[in-house]
Amino acid sequence: MAQARGSAIIAVATVLLLLMHCNIGSATTFKVGDDGGWVFGVQNWPEGKTFKCGDILEFNYDPQRHNVIIVDQEGHDSCKPASDAKKFQTGKDQIMLNHGKNFFICGVPTHCSDHGMKLEINVE
Repeated sequence: MAQARGSAIIAVATVLLLLMHCNIGSATTFKVGDDGGWVFGVQNWPEGKTFKCGDILEFNYDPQRHNVIIVDQEGHDSCKPASDAKKFQTGKDQIMLNHGKNFFICGVPTHCSDHGMKLEINVE
């Protein structure tokens, strides 16, 4: 019982820290690629946009042709995700941005490396 209570306290504290770190109440949702969606050549889409911690990226795409994988900078630069990378494939994925750099790729072979389906999002 005490262990469960301790785990609950840790979970609540973690959520509170995240809420204090990201101002989620004023989050903005951005459609990646605007009306075109998550498609080839989208790597320059973030230019001129300002992203804040807690903002949401909405990836819209055909799930039979693409996916979205959260990667680190090495995965972004090499277009190779880590084996434990988080993969999305619903065709309408919403991902909350964290403070700092956020990286995303399409994991379908050649889509990232040859067709520019990768993003680097810098968050204030």
